[in-house]
Amino acid sequence: MDDRARTEGRALHIRELRASDEAEWCRLWTGYLAFYETRVPEEVYRTTFSRLLSDDPWMPSAFVATFGSPGETGDGAPLVGLVHYLYHAHCWRLDRICYLQDLFVDPGIRGGGVGRALMERVYAQADIDSAAGVYWMTQTFNTTARALYDRIGTATPFMKYQR
Repeated sequence: MDDRARTEGRALHIRELRASDEAEWCRLWTGYLAFYETRVPEEVYRTTFSRLLSDDPWMPSAFVATFGSPGETGDGAPLVGLVHYLYHAHCWRLDRICYLQDLFVDPGIRGGGVGRALMERVYAQADIDSAAGVYWMTQTFNTTARALYDRIGTATPFMKYQR
């Protein structure tokens, strides 16, 4: 599926991740991990990319964003954003729920609607797949992303703990 929005005279294309996107996806995901001051081994990159391309409904999936001229598909254009999401069962609901795990937009074009378009594409896919809802987390210092999240979502009172 290919959604289009206009940004500064260019067409924004949101589409499913493809095998041919690996190098561009790797560049963006590296930027995402660097923002959170973390790194992962090369094996995690390869395995994650493979999982994102899987047809298994319990594996994560991804959409990517590109720009192109109006009327073009954006194929071959550099990726400018990515979003990873996955479904899981929920003990309080009969339907599965969607977890939006990673969202990243190239820093040079933030504020132009790419992040919102990626999130809205996940919302639309969750509706198509009859998910009960979509949720995500972010760190409190991520004020740029939180400004978007406050417009298109509802903050909850939950805190994340981990072992």
